[in-house]
Amino acid sequence: MSKSRIILLLLSCFVSGLICARSVRVACVGNSVTFGAGIENPEEKYPAQLQAMLGDTYEVKNFGHSGATLLKKGHNPYWNLPELKEALFFQPDIVIIHLGLNDTDPGNWPRYRDDFVRDYSQLIDTFRQLKPGTEVKICRMTPIFTGHKRFTSSTRDWFWQVQEAIETVAKVNNVALIDLHTSLHRRPDLFPDALHPTSEGAEIIAKTIYGSITGQYGGLALAPVLGSGMVLQRRMPITFWGRANGDTPVTIHFNKQKKKTVTDKAGNWQIEFPSLEAGGPYTAIIENEKSKIELKDILIGDLWLCSGQSNMEFRLQQATTATEDIPAAGFSKIRLFNMQPIAYTNNVAWDEETLKKIDRLQYFSDTEWQHCTPETAKDFSAVAYYFGKKIHEETNVPIGLILNAVGGSPAEAWIDRFTLEHHPRLVNMYSNWNNNDYINPWCRERAARNSELSGNPLQRHPYQPSYLYEAGITDMARLPISGVIWYQGESNEQNVELHEVLFPTLVESWRNAWDDDFPFYYVQLSSMAVGRETWGHFRDSQRRLLSVVPNSGMAVSSDLGDSTDVHPRRKKEIGERLARLALHHTYGMIGIVPSGPLFHDFSVKGGSLQLSFDYAERLHTSDGEPLRSFELAEYPGLYYPATAEIHDNVVRVSSPMVKKPKYVRYGWSSFTDGNLVNGDGLPASTFSSQYNKNR
Repeated sequence: MSKSRIILLLLSCFVSGLICARSVRVACVGNSVTFGAGIENPEEKYPAQLQAMLGDTYEVKNFGHSGATLLKKGHNPYWNLPELKEALFFQPDIVIIHLGLNDTDPGNWPRYRDDFVRDYSQLIDTFRQLKPGTEVKICRMTPIFTGHKRFTSSTRDWFWQVQEAIETVAKVNNVALIDLHTSLHRRPDLFPDALHPTSEGAEIIAKTIYGSITGQYGGLALAPVLGSGMVLQRRMPITFWGRANGDTPVTIHFNKQKKKTVTDKAGNWQIEFPSLEAGGPYTAIIENEKSKIELKDILIGDLWLCSGQSNMEFRLQQATTATEDIPAAGFSKIRLFNMQPIAYTNNVAWDEETLKKIDRLQYFSDTEWQHCTPETAKDFSAVAYYFGKKIHEETNVPIGLILNAVGGSPAEAWIDRFTLEHHPRLVNMYSNWNNNDYINPWCRERAARNSELSGNPLQRHPYQPSYLYEAGITDMARLPISGVIWYQGESNEQNVELHEVLFPTLVESWRNAWDDDFPFYYVQLSSMAVGRETWGHFRDSQRRLLSVVPNSGMAVSSDLGDSTDVHPRRKKEIGERLARLALHHTYGMIGIVPSGPLFHDFSVKGGSLQLSFDYAERLHTSDGEPLRSFELAEYPGLYYPATAEIHDNVVRVSSPMVKKPKYVRYGWSSFTDGNLVNGDGLPASTFSSQYNKNR
């Protein structure tokens, strides 16, 4: 070899040595998720993807071992594995520890749980003692999903106990806690065996850890629901939040005040201002070292979330009174946030790109706040528009309406995953979703049609349990609201008893997310004659749920139904009936009657029953004809048509076929012609005394 080549080789080695000396060494310590079980390509395992993200100034090595436990007395302690010795020999500058999943095993956690915090602390100390300045970061565990064989028997509960213990470890040892759980808990499609993520899941892990190491999260950004032209809730703290790079300052100028904060290690920030009364417009300026965001034309008023399925989604331009109402829909103090899906759940197969976006929870298009004008209102929810208009006209308070409704969606799609996973009955909704009979068959069939071009056996769909909560609700739950209006039920009518569990669970899920027992006003199912045999039972069940769900109200719609169409067009009355509930109960306008007659009780007098109702002032019939749609029975379920008459706001019901009546019902057919109303012309609800608890 020539002298010049030897010199070049020596120089090359010297330069390489300098580069290696400058490299920051990152040790990825963990179990099978770190090792990359189920991922065939080594370059797609999370440590390899992290290396690619960090670049040449870092050296990342994988010290994961499948089946490893954190517990020293566990069935496969990381302490006894060669990977620990190798990781220590590597002399890392940064250590990322993701352990705990295998400690949920029945042979580990029940017996040795009291050792977990101590054992974890000792592992942290073992790495810290290697050399001064070694930085240790520990991770909240990646999720375990319901498909795991021990999920309901033990894993679910022990998993969350381990998660809590890991948070304790972080506090005790003053180490950074990296959240690998939250973003992945929304992505069951990335966990084929309910435990190990795919390469895309590994990429999410790598990105999360990359952010924790570098503090880079893409710069200053606001939560998507915040924007110019929005309405913020009066009489509640004014909150702004978003993301920015880690450990960087964020400043907000609002209402002649200036407030500052510093983002946390995960890049999150939040700034709160004192509550305000209705008014505006205001401007907010959000800035950090490199960026500035200006929000203009902010009003302070009342914010309502409008959700459900297609009858809430139903547009103003489709309503019966659209021709006269759209030209008059200019309200500068009503603002609309119209969340529209990227694809409607029509009877079509979605393309591959749409299916991928749905898997990534990108189901709703980017949305901006808009002034209520004829142009924007016509494509907005008719029910929500009429509700907001009535509230605004009666209160003169600015109104913000957030529309997040999806045609055909079942209630379970709107409930958060943690709540469903921990519900003793509803947890089974996740199992074999495409075939289990918890789910409305129509929903399963439509999901299969939309997804038929997908090659992913775990393809997500908006109708799946928790999907719409994860895609549309969770990110807005920090935004204070006045309450919710809800129009849904058609996709759960096949199982009335199951809906009686689902609906209160949904309300509880949302109230927990907001940490607020806000009012929840809902629409009772309408009337339809074709193939809706369960609707009488369902409507009565919705009536009885008023006593189950506190701070709720129900708008009757059975008098506005269409015998052949599940989407009746008379939406103005529905929106205004919801507004009556809010004006009476939320706004304290006691003079506004909130509801039509609600069955209260009955007494027996001779061969007839005398019925009493709430909101029963000036009872009469809507058409001047005799009362219709009443039935009596001596035995449960054996009903006969009955004659009914009004006497001093009491309804007397009798039938020659029933000598000793014990039960009464009204408006029970799927398409009812019941005509009982009160003095404000509001219709009576379908009811049956047979299912009242006090009977």
